[in-house]
Amino acid sequence: MELEKRRLKREFLTMTKMVGMYCVRFHNGARDKLCDECEEFLGYAQRRLAKCPYEEKKPTCTNCPIHCYKKAQKQRASEIMRYAGPRMLTRHPYLAITHILDGFRKAPPPMEQRQLKKQRQPKEKIQE
Repeated sequence: MELEKRRLKREFLTMTKMVGMYCVRFHNGARDKLCDECEEFLGYAQRRLAKCPYEEKKPTCTNCPIHCYKKAQKQRASEIMRYAGPRMLTRHPYLAITHILDGFRKAPPPMEQRQLKKQRQPKEKIQE
């Protein structure tokens, strides 16, 4: 599943780096190869990002009114971020700083976002 929007690509890259750091430390993963468990989690995260209704206006997950991760996956993400988050500033400063700045982003209410998305879709012509 390919992420089309630049903002979502950066969000996924940030998550990839965090998962990589976590996997190397706790699962004896290699820098270029994740363990199966981390690979599966990263695939789940990518699918969630691809379906995000906010697209380019996506806030960080903490500030999002829509909770799209399952409970177990949300706990895993928190665990990964708790370990990797502080280390991101020294290893990937650009991604860390942009993620911090994204944290100030306010998400429009979900219903408002849904209405905006419907307005952007081309209307189907009724054929008789």
